[in-house]
This record gives sequence, structure tokens and C-alpha cells, in this order.
Amino acid sequence: MSYRIAVDVGGTFTDVVGVSSDGSTTFVKVPSTPQNQAIGTINGIAKLANALKLDMSELLAQTERIAHGMTVATNALLERKGAKVGLLTTEGHRDVLEMREGLKPERYNMRLARQEPLVPRRLRLGVRERVRSDGAIEVPLDRGSLETAIEHLKSEGVTSIAVCYLHSYRDARHERETEQAIRAVMPDAYISLSCDVLPQIKEYERVSTTVVNAYVGPLIALYLGRLETQLKEAGFDGPLLIILSHGGVAPVSQAIQVAASTVLSGPAGGLAGGRRIAEIMNAPDLITFDVGGTSSDISLIADGAVTLSSDRTMANERIALPSLDIITLGAGGGSIARVEASGLLEVGPESAGSVPGPICYRSGGTVPAVTDASVVLGYLDPNNFAGGETKLDLDGAMTAFDALGQKLGVSAIEAAEGVHRVVNTQLAEGIRVATVRRGVDPRRFGLLGFGGAAGLHVTELARMLDIERVIVPRMASVLSAWGMLNTELRLEAVQTLVGETDTLDVTTVRDLFSELEKSGRDQMSSWFDGPVAFRRTAEMRYGEQVFEIDVPLDNVDLSTPDAMQQLKTAFEKRHDDLYAYHLPEQAPVLINARLASVGVLPEVPVPDSEAGSAGNAGRGRRNVYLGEWAEVPVYAFNYLVPGEKVEGPSVIESDTTTVLLRQGDVATSTPQGWLDIAVRP
Repeated sequence: MSYRIAVDVGGTFTDVVGVSSDGSTTFVKVPSTPQNQAIGTINGIAKLANALKLDMSELLAQTERIAHGMTVATNALLERKGAKVGLLTTEGHRDVLEMREGLKPERYNMRLARQEPLVPRRLRLGVRERVRSDGAIEVPLDRGSLETAIEHLKSEGVTSIAVCYLHSYRDARHERETEQAIRAVMPDAYISLSCDVLPQIKEYERVSTTVVNAYVGPLIALYLGRLETQLKEAGFDGPLLIILSHGGVAPVSQAIQVAASTVLSGPAGGLAGGRRIAEIMNAPDLITFDVGGTSSDISLIADGAVTLSSDRTMANERIALPSLDIITLGAGGGSIARVEASGLLEVGPESAGSVPGPICYRSGGTVPAVTDASVVLGYLDPNNFAGGETKLDLDGAMTAFDALGQKLGVSAIEAAEGVHRVVNTQLAEGIRVATVRRGVDPRRFGLLGFGGAAGLHVTELARMLDIERVIVPRMASVLSAWGMLNTELRLEAVQTLVGETDTLDVTTVRDLFSELEKSGRDQMSSWFDGPVAFRRTAEMRYGEQVFEIDVPLDNVDLSTPDAMQQLKTAFEKRHDDLYAYHLPEQAPVLINARLASVGVLPEVPVPDSEAGSAGNAGRGRRNVYLGEWAEVPVYAFNYLVPGEKVEGPSVIESDTTTVLLRQGDVATSTPQGWLDIAVRP
């Protein structure tokens, strides 16, 4: 028997999934350890081994690969606890990082405080050199200027250096020479070169991304280095693969080199899992809805495909690397409820997290959270939480909502119900941002609910949005981890090549993609020995536009004489799809050529449910509050057989997931043992 393991570190829990060679799936959850995420990771693998009745060394010896998602980079940015970074840039350009794009996040807020850059001005140094936009050397690299700058950064105790010279995407020689000079003086420094991180046009995006990479890189290198060592010492000798923001996985070396690509590591796994479920359930249009303890992530799967974006920010820092288009909200099971000075009830974005956690966890929490409200309303069984491993403190939660209710002038139950209404409204608005505000009708989509808390909210959200179908997989609470085992090795490369389609030389474009493919093939061959596929896209725009759109080149044959006309046609079709018009008399402009090198990994098998005969899933009844108290039936998720139907109001629960069905909801167990829920008004 062999296994594949995935570990997803969240804000509250660390999820671990083990899939055997016959498709049997086992999953466990352990508290996250923010001070050192490796502790929670090792604890989770040990708990998985115990669930499989194996020693951890036995399990790891039989493990083919481990996929891992973490929040190290995310936490470093949010908490401003990254490395001490210095920036070397072309003389006269050191303030680009602070000037940003000249825009404020809230442009009409005259009192908005200026955000401090990740690198203070004294550590941003200009170096005398200049490369022109056509790649010609205007000013050679001045060694004296460079050595002075490096010595200054060394004397300041800098541990990480970002290097971003003007137009280095056209000629990277000066950045490469700078790297060698830094290594000679500061051999232990982490070095982030823009020609490696983001070799493309647009100065601010390039410098910001390179600096973010330098800011989180040393932490990622330290964490993954220690984790690799601990796993080897415990008996694992297979590859440790890290899921990146674009939804693919890569070896540790690649994750360290482009550390900024790990910022959306965890949420990317959920979308990878959602895409596999869309395929299995024949549901090509899904809204993925991941509710964890600290936050919620929302994204779209349209026609079975996900969308990548290069226009992401995290903690107000621009990261222009390709990443899955995910909207994150500060609302989850740990979101704290409070009464503002205005007398209004507010929920989140502050979270109780895993430490101290909600009051009902008995871990020192003192303020009510969404999970506490779920206990008070009867949605969660205080005596059977996490399979009975934890007894929730109903009395403590009730006392907290008594106090909250007094501030609001309502009862404890009404206060708890109000918390659920507020958080549901926030989550529904997040889904509208991902759909309606982008011209997408959410009613034609199904809603895929996962994460530890999604099952308590998902059918009500569907009703609020007029969505008629909800899917909740049995492994909903750990879907992000499971999804990491259902993705592919992926390497993203980009190179700027500016020109209009009616003047560009097709040979130049063809040669550029050929070079990118050769580089991708060479690098992928060092990762694994399987087949490599390539996916070409182009970032293009009309000349007067200030933004680009991604144009898939699947149907463009660059070997033909009319390839540039095909490229123009592909752009016009994409522009039509997005904006319902195109300008046939104008020649679009190619800005960047982008290539994804993909190594296909073996799929994780999904066997049919092995539940017994129908009628054995009943687990008694429980009082829940749905506008008024009602005694509703409770069912065991794992004992529902394929085809079995459950009508609401009712509760379906497993060790890690609770699904609340309201009046009019009808859940049908699928062949895989998942829930396919029809939602009616």
C-alpha cells in the first residue's frame, strides 16, 4: 500500500489528507501552530498515521509525495514580520516603491495614512547603470557605486536584497553581475532579482513584486528547509511539493526562489479541488465557497476552467505574479462579534483564530465568535464536536451572548441569530463581488461549499442569491488539502515583447515561445521524468488602453504565415467575451508572452461510497433555532448511502463537517457519498 499526503495550514486548523493507492481517503485536523507551522504539520501527519494504525515512520516510508500549502508568506505580509530588506535599483528610481502608482486605495479619503513601504528609504539605494527599453546598454554598471551600496546594506544588518534595474527584462546582465557582487560580500543573504521573479514591463509592479519576494523569501527558505529536514529524519524520502498561488505545485527550490508565489498557497488548493469536483459532478459552472476559521475564499469555475490574474494585492502590496482569481473576506467561524459605538452589531474581520479561539473551545477565548453563535443556536453538537474529541462550552458561549444581547437590547438567542445573519450577508456580498459586479449571473452557477464552517451557511447563502444547487463533499472541511493532490506540476514564465500584430515579425514571436518552452522543459525535467505540456497565452491590449487581457493561444498556429492575423482574431474574440465589443480597424498590441509548463501527475482516485444499507444514517434529533426552536432529525454524513435523500430542516454531521438543511432543502447522497442539495425558496 502506498500513500499520497497533503497538508494545508490554515489560520485555525491544519488539515491533513492521506489517499491510499486504492483511493481510500483519510483526513484529520489539528490546531495550527502559528509560531512554527512545521509543528502543526508534523502533529497532523502523526495523527493521520494513528488514524491509519501505522507508526509515523511506517506511513512516511510508504508515502510517494507530500503536497503542502502554508500561510508563512501571508502572515509575514499581514503582520509586517518579514526579513530586513534592502533594495538596489537604477540611480534615480529608488522612490518608485514608495510612490507606487500615484493612487490611494481610498482616493477620496483625505485622512488616509500613508502606508509605509516594506523597504525604508535609507535602505533603498540607487546604482549607476542604465539599460534602455530596447535592451541597449546606455550606462555600464558602475562597480564603485555598486560596492558602496552593498557595503551600506551590509552595515545596516540587511538579510535580504531585492535587485530591480530599469528594463532588466530586456537585458539581465547588470542584475546578474550585481548578484555575484553581493554573494562575494554577503554570502548568506537572500537575493531576489527582478529578472528571475518577474521579467516583464511595468516598473512599479516589477519592483513591488521583487521586494515582496525578498521580504518573505528568507522565512519561506527557513521554514521549508526545516520541514524537509524533519520529514527526512522521520522517514520520508519522497518529494515535498509546494502549492503556489497559480494552483500548481512545484519543488521546494522553486517555492524558495519565487517565494512571493506562495502568498495564496492554501486557497489555491481549494480551487484545485473544486475543479476536480466540477469534473466528477458534471457541474462545469461552480462558485467555490471556502469558509475557514479566520477567513472565507470565493472564486469561480466557469466551463470547467479557473481564471488567473496578475493584478493581485496582499496587505496592500502589489504582487504581479500569476495567481488564481480568489476573493478573500475577513469572515469565518472565528470572526469576533461586537457592538460598535453606534449600537450596530459588527462581525469580523478580527478573528479569535486558533489561539485563544472561540469561547466554546475552552482555550482562553473571552469574546463571542461565529462558532459560539452556532453552538448557542444548536447547529453544532457541543458533546460531539470533532468526533467527540472536544466538548464545547455551551454555557460559556451562552453567557457571552447574554452580555452581547444586553448591549443590543435583545435576548442571547436573538443576538446569536443576528451574528449569523450579519456574517451571511457579508458572505453573500462577497459572492456578488465575484459574480454580479463582474457581469456574471450567479443563478446559473452551483455553489460548492467547503471548509470547516461552510456547511452551516451554504444553503442559506444559496437561497439569498437564488442559486438552486449546492454541493458539499464529504471531505469538505479538508478540501483545500485534498485539492493539492489533484493538481499538476506547473512552472510559469513570462517575457515582454511589445509590438502591434500588423508589424510584429512572426519569426520573433515564434522564437520567443520556443526559447520559453526549451527553458521550461529543461527545468521541468529536473523535477520529474513524466511528459511536459505547454500552454501559451499572450497579454494584449489596444494601444490606447492601460490594461492588458490574457488571450489563450490554443488555436493560434505560430508556424503559419498568417499567425499574426490569427493572434489578432484570438484577441478580438477574447475582448468580445469580456467587454462585448472589439475594434476590427485597430491592430492590438502584444505586451507579454506567457508560457505555462505543465507536468501531469497521477490523478487521485475517487472511489464510490462504501456506506451500508439505507436507513442507518439517523442519529436522533436535536433542537435548533431557525426563527424559532424546532426539534430536527440528525444524520451521520458517512452513513448516507448513494441515492438516499434527506429533507430539511435537518442536520447532517460528520467528525469534521456539519451541514444545516433548512425548510425546502433536499439533499441527495451521490455515488461518492457527497451531498447534492436542491435549494428551494
